[in-house]
Amino acid sequence: MRDATRVVHAGLPPAVDGEPLLPGPAFAAPFHQRGEVEGAPWHGYGRDGNPTWALYEAALGDLEDASAVLFPSGMAALAAVVLPLLGPGDVLVAPSDAYPLIRSIGRDHLEPRGVDVRLVPTREDAIRDALAGATLVCVETPSNPLLDVVDLRALAADVHAAGALLAVDNTVATPLGQRPLDLGADIVVTSLTKSMTGHHDVLLGAVTTRDTARAAAFRGWRTTAGTIPGTFEAWLAHRSLPTLDVRLERSCANALAVAGALATRSDVPLVRYPGLAGDPSHAVAAAQMTRFGAVLGFDAGSEERARAFLDAAELVIEATSFGGVHTTAERRARWGSDAVAPGYIRFSAGLEATDDLVADVMGALDRAG
Repeated sequence: MRDATRVVHAGLPPAVDGEPLLPGPAFAAPFHQRGEVEGAPWHGYGRDGNPTWALYEAALGDLEDASAVLFPSGMAALAAVVLPLLGPGDVLVAPSDAYPLIRSIGRDHLEPRGVDVRLVPTREDAIRDALAGATLVCVETPSNPLLDVVDLRALAADVHAAGALLAVDNTVATPLGQRPLDLGADIVVTSLTKSMTGHHDVLLGAVTTRDTARAAAFRGWRTTAGTIPGTFEAWLAHRSLPTLDVRLERSCANALAVAGALATRSDVPLVRYPGLAGDPSHAVAAAQMTRFGAVLGFDAGSEERARAFLDAAELVIEATSFGGVHTTAERRARWGSDAVAPGYIRFSAGLEATDDLVADVMGALDRAG
């Protein structure tokens, strides 16, 4: 089945007359449980599992032909990958220019326990140079906020040759844009908060893998650490999944249109979008991605002009997330966590009419001076 069909039907239970297509959220701490628990097909306690999680995990797994484990945020999903896996003497290779909290985990939690944390930019040569003795390699591609892309198939071969596992943050592309497990990755981490749920109202994350023992270990970590998702949030996310294909169709088209319009302006010194033919990552992205995501980046030229642009735009909401139905943007350097120019703007295209959005962005830049 094509993606548009898969997202509509993914995770739905068998049809039962008189029952809803998608059952409502199952709010429960304990469940009825008679007799011995070994091998029982039911849920026993709400920290171990929930039927609402199970349906959504089945849906996510269907999109990647894998086992999916749900977490309350993308950060919780990432922590479930790196914290239980790495101990004294292990080596983590992680991006220095992507999601900043992977660096925080390395600095504050892994290095004090004796893990060698090697932070490198999202470039294949830099990653390969750091592979000696590696235990786990984490990459984010396209990276956030600079939108660099690495050749996952080639990188996975090198990582495995070095005896390491490869984990890929696929939040920007989503499984409808890129399937890292097909390209050789061992683990995929996704912040479902972004495009996968797409309405700026839910925090969730997931880890997917085709290794059943590894998936069981992630579930065990979730139970032990108590990093469990909210039942209503899981239901909202599953309810939002059927529109993922049509949302991505509009948001990706909008991102490409905005990036193309920005690239024509002499007062915008940098535009980054892997779907743009002139982008440095375009060739690699085109070879492994079917959609390039809703996120683009551009340099307005200075901090003052970036601020003025955000103030002048009427359809663009200044906010730090991305991947939702509303267009959002921010001057990324305001957080102090990324090595970007003071005027660099991370821009997430929403579902507004393309002509309206492009006109608003161009007009705001004109008014910004």
